[in-house]
Order: sequence, then structure tokens, then C-alpha cells
Amino acid sequence: MLIVMQPRTSEDNIQKVIAFIKEKGFDAHVSNGENQTVIGAVGKKLIDKRDIELLAGVKEVIRISSPYKLVSRVFKPENTIIDVKGIKIGGGHIGMIAGPCTVETYEQMDATAAKLSKAGVKVLRGGAFKPRTSPYAFQGLGEEGLKIMREVADKYDMLVTSEVMEVNQIPMFLKYVDILQVGARNMQNFNLLKSLGEIRKPVLLKRGLSATIEEWLMSAEYIMAGGNREVILCERGIRTFEHIKRNTLDISAIPVVQKISHLPVVVDPSHATGLRDKVAPMSMASIAAGADGLIIEVHNSPETAICDGAQSLYPEQFADLFNELKALANLLKRTF
Repeated sequence: MLIVMQPRTSEDNIQKVIAFIKEKGFDAHVSNGENQTVIGAVGKKLIDKRDIELLAGVKEVIRISSPYKLVSRVFKPENTIIDVKGIKIGGGHIGMIAGPCTVETYEQMDATAAKLSKAGVKVLRGGAFKPRTSPYAFQGLGEEGLKIMREVADKYDMLVTSEVMEVNQIPMFLKYVDILQVGARNMQNFNLLKSLGEIRKPVLLKRGLSATIEEWLMSAEYIMAGGNREVILCERGIRTFEHIKRNTLDISAIPVVQKISHLPVVVDPSHATGLRDKVAPMSMASIAAGADGLIIEVHNSPETAICDGAQSLYPEQFADLFNELKALANLLKRTF
């Protein structure tokens, strides 16, 4: 349930309500708006909401029927803006994340990052640990790949995002990475999600290959229930009966999710389509549909890439696309 406090009620009243619901066996999650505080009471026990309504400073108590509570707009009506060292995603701020699918060498990352930085990209992506369908495919450089990314990103004053695959990798990632990614195959790795709820760095949560929107939001709920409020949702295409392209990009998910959740939604058009020439139109369509950001694969030499070269843009292609996206965002009164 959600406990909506009176506008500008005292901090003492808020703390007394929190203490009361904790005493009743509920977890308390506080959302502080500009003039009003909302307290999410999450638990499995029954309680008469009138007991809460009689507490000082309480305006109303709302029972929520949907299984996700903390990610919903009922809990937090205003848009969440993720601010990572001054780089904002959400609430009219469009984030651009770009880089190769996989960290291969220092030289490859340096050449790619140099051109991305020149184009205006502030967040560098790259896989150090690669979950591959085949056990014989390249699995990534591991921690050495994270070290390379961090060194290159620092050189060009960029942030780093990379995919974490296991709970025991989290301490390592915290040393090198600014935004931790959860890949599509791990969207329902609940032990991993719970552990990411305990950290205080943003988590980019990709939608599963066959996940419904509700399942996707419930995975985000796991992270937020642990105390981490910095969650970014990522639509990366879902598996359908269509085989002519890699996945089916669900652009309609953007406005649907934004209506029911306050979390920012970014789109990965590279994994969604799997083809370089489809990335630009899907990127433009995503921004037009209201996406809060894009994560695009860019490689300094796609034809020699170890994996996913076919969906990676050349730096020059990306620079042209980024300029077009900025022009579109300007028309929509939003900014990169």
C-alpha cells in the first residue's frame, strides 16, 4: 500500500509513520516529492488501513492491486532522472550510450572511444563478460576488459557501462563501472537482482527475450525493493515468430511503460534488429516515441569485430545519426 502524507508535513510525523508500519512487519520505502512525501509499505501481512489514516500527517492510504509498487507512478508520480556524475537520463534528458559489443583490445577501445567522444558521447559501453549462446564463442576478456574500458573512458572523460552476469562479480564491477547492466538472459536472475538492490550505482535492466512488460517491471521491483532507486529500463527487442530480423523491437512498450512507471526507458536498436542499416530508423522511431535514451553498438572496424560486427555502426555513420537525433530531439523540446 501507499501512504500519502500531507503536503509539507513534519519530518517527525513521517518518521512516526515509518516506525509504525515497520512495527507491523512492513518494509518502508520513502519517495520525497517537491511538496509531498509518499511512503510505500511493502509486505505480506494484513493491516487495517484506517489505523494508518489516523496517524498524524497522513493524507490518504492507497492499496495497490498491481504486483509492482515501487516502480509505479502511484508511488512516484514524477519522472525519475538518473544523474551519474552530471550525465542525466530521464525527465526530458536523453542519454546516449555507445561503443562496441565486446572489448577486444586497448587499441580497439581507444580508437572507438576517441571518435565517440568527438561526436559528443558521454557513456561508453562494452562487454567484458559475454553470455553467448554457443560455449565455443568468445566469452570476453573478463576483468582485463573492464580495466581497459575504465582507462580509455577516463582518458576521454566518459562514463562506463558493462554487463554483470553473476553476484560474485559485483564487487569487481563497482571498481570500474558507473552503470551496471543486467542482460536479457539475466532479467529474471533474482539473486543477482536482489544483490544489485543493495548497491548504490545505477542499474540498466534489459527486457528478457520473451518477457512481458509486467515481468520486466517486476524485475525492476526486485532491485528497488532492495533499496536501489537508480534503475534504467532497456527495451532491446523480444523474440517473436518473425525470423527475417534478429528480434522484434517493441517500440509501443516505451509509452506504455512510461504511463505506468516513473523509471526512464532507453532502447537498444542494435540488438533489437541485428542489422546495421536498421539501427538508424529504429533509433529515430524510438526517440519519436519518447525514449529516454539509446544504447548503440559502434566499432572502429566492424568488419573485423570478434562478434556482432553486422549490427555495429562505423563511427562516421554514428556521428551522422547522432546529429540527426539531436535535431529530432530539439523539435520535441528534449535534449541529449
